[in-house]
Amino acid sequence: MYNASGLQDKNQCLRDYAPLVKRIAHQMMSKLPYSVQIDDIIQAGMMGLLDAATRYDEIHGAQFETYATQRIRGAMLDELRSADWLPRSLRRDMRRIEQGVSRLQQKLGRAPNETEIAKELEVSLVEYQQMLQESRGAQLIYYEDFQDEDHEDFFERFEFANDTDPLALLQDDRFKSELARAIDVLPERERLLMALIYEQELNLREVGEVFGVSESRISQLHSQAVLRLRGSLKGY
Repeated sequence: MYNASGLQDKNQCLRDYAPLVKRIAHQMMSKLPYSVQIDDIIQAGMMGLLDAATRYDEIHGAQFETYATQRIRGAMLDELRSADWLPRSLRRDMRRIEQGVSRLQQKLGRAPNETEIAKELEVSLVEYQQMLQESRGAQLIYYEDFQDEDHEDFFERFEFANDTDPLALLQDDRFKSELARAIDVLPERERLLMALIYEQELNLREVGEVFGVSESRISQLHSQAVLRLRGSLKGY
């Protein structure tokens, strides 16, 4: 099955591991902007799979699926880096929601509901939910991207402080305690949603089936939960 050029039957490999590409793509979609198309991510992942099939050498000791997963995810990230997927208007809306949630949290002494947040932002509930839908994925970024000097303009959009070290932050016990506390005070439904996505690794469609709602509704709730957490952890 193997030779010096990798897997001999690459077509069979693509057929066998296409479900792996789709699974990774759907898992990533919960962390990506609404404007990103799943088909584009899958196509990039298939190119990563083909690259894995070409480069794989069993003497390296890694299982092919483990090796392919790294290549597939890397190809998907490369596709995202090459696209302008975070317009400034999206970042503005994200900040508006964050600030509105934070103000209401302090005023009410509890997590505000969607209707209250929409009223605070002076928009309709439908408009607010659309803002959540469009802001999906604007909140998250991969640590390894900080090491890529070729994409400086991409990361300037995030306005990081010069001394920000995301890995050190994640290793900070105080930060982890604050994050755990912030998750604990999320509304019960959003807390369960985060557990299903980040602990159970379900995709948006699967979480929607658990909740009995649409995938787009889960996307809105996820964006809202992440923005609540960002507001709670603003000091970090």
